[in-house]
Amino acid sequence: MNNYIPADIIELEQLLEEALNENPNLIAKYIMIGQQTAAIYYIETLVDQDLLQRDIIQPLLTLVDVPSISETDRFPIAGIVKVKDVQSVVEKLLLGWVYLHSDDSKFNFLLNVYKSPNRSFSKAEIESQVFGPQIAFNEILRSNIALLQMYLPSPNLCQENLEVGVEIKTQVAMFYIKNLTDNELVKRVRDRINSLEIDGMVSSAQLVQFIEDNKFTIFPQFVMTERIDRTSYSLSEGKIVLFVSGSPFAIICPSTMMDFFTSPEDHQARWNMATFFRLLRVGAMVLSLLFTPVYVAALTFHYEIIPSAMVVPLAESRTRVPFPPLMEALFLEITIELLREAGARLPTKIGQTIGIVGGIVIGQAAVQAGFTSNILIIIVALGTLSSFITPIYLMGITIRIIRYPIIILAGYYGGIGIMIGICFLMIHLLRLTSLGQPYLYPLYPFRKGDMKDSILRLPFPFLRERSMYIRGDDTYRFEEQETATTHGDIDE
Repeated sequence: MNNYIPADIIELEQLLEEALNENPNLIAKYIMIGQQTAAIYYIETLVDQDLLQRDIIQPLLTLVDVPSISETDRFPIAGIVKVKDVQSVVEKLLLGWVYLHSDDSKFNFLLNVYKSPNRSFSKAEIESQVFGPQIAFNEILRSNIALLQMYLPSPNLCQENLEVGVEIKTQVAMFYIKNLTDNELVKRVRDRINSLEIDGMVSSAQLVQFIEDNKFTIFPQFVMTERIDRTSYSLSEGKIVLFVSGSPFAIICPSTMMDFFTSPEDHQARWNMATFFRLLRVGAMVLSLLFTPVYVAALTFHYEIIPSAMVVPLAESRTRVPFPPLMEALFLEITIELLREAGARLPTKIGQTIGIVGGIVIGQAAVQAGFTSNILIIIVALGTLSSFITPIYLMGITIRIIRYPIIILAGYYGGIGIMIGICFLMIHLLRLTSLGQPYLYPLYPFRKGDMKDSILRLPFPFLRERSMYIRGDDTYRFEEQETATTHGDIDE
């Protein structure tokens, strides 16, 4: 990109479009002032349209001569800056400024007319966390785009506007960062969306089900998030982000299974704390999947694995239970799911009351009536609680559903049934892909280098090289720096 500002407004417009990678939100308006042609350039999603019309365009229409930088008092705008290069213009445009230019180069300065999104953003409710931004996306596509551009003011942030639906036209915005994202992945997503011939679409969840690789798997193949920090970090890692008009969730693709167990908070906390919590989430997933099935298998087939100290408490707790362990476990698991679903559908305050009071009352009544044992209530409660530790809600639901066939296999075949279920699950996950990329990466195919920010989270100096999962042209996050000494130099 040429660094100087050309006098010709058409040439300047071409340079700005090239610098902003054909950003469709770049607007160019032309006004005749005397014998000169003046141009106004701005990004429409970032500026206050009323302020632009009232304080810039209207004063320009009343002029008989092109003003200079010394005559900017004609515009009642606080921020006015003289510029000399195109790069400065591009940087300011991405921050909500308006650039004014005449074909004789007398008239070239920037005015700040940035407008924050026209609807207040709420706090993230589904993906809550302590550190990091607390703001969440809303249903207005333009507001979400403006919020993303505010967090990533980079000229390499590319946007493509797509349209889905024959009867109901739904706008879809695709974002990626040039040189960081694999062009083949961008083309694959674009082709899948453009090939859709459906009546209409109202949410991101529907779009995901149309463009994912495997339509029959229960595992989510794309991360859907309401958080701007997760979205921004994913873009900086070379991934693609999709916004659907009318939906408050951004789609991040492609995604690995480990993406559903990582939180944006992991990069806010210390690396050792982040690693501990990631391992805790993976351990909770295993606990949620296997805790109840192991209980059923042990009481049905494998009494020898029960510790001797627990034999008497287990026998006493089951003396009044007339059902086999399989029926007992399924009854309690389904009861927990009913309470969870009822609490989610009721108003917030009532739902919380139903979840707490209903769990205590029904659990105590079930034990006294002999439908279940005290120990199984603890096991099911721990398994259910473990499924809620995943940062992405959809993965938590998946884990709870997968638990049922493993419980049934454990009830009929014991430990062998559990292993059969795990083997089928692993075979399915090994075959699963997301936009053609392996779902279990970096475990399969195994990449030791990419384990540094997957199950583990090493210190940032060790994360210089980008992941090979979807690496673009730029392979490094930052330049290699010399390690600073612990003690400063002492003047002699």
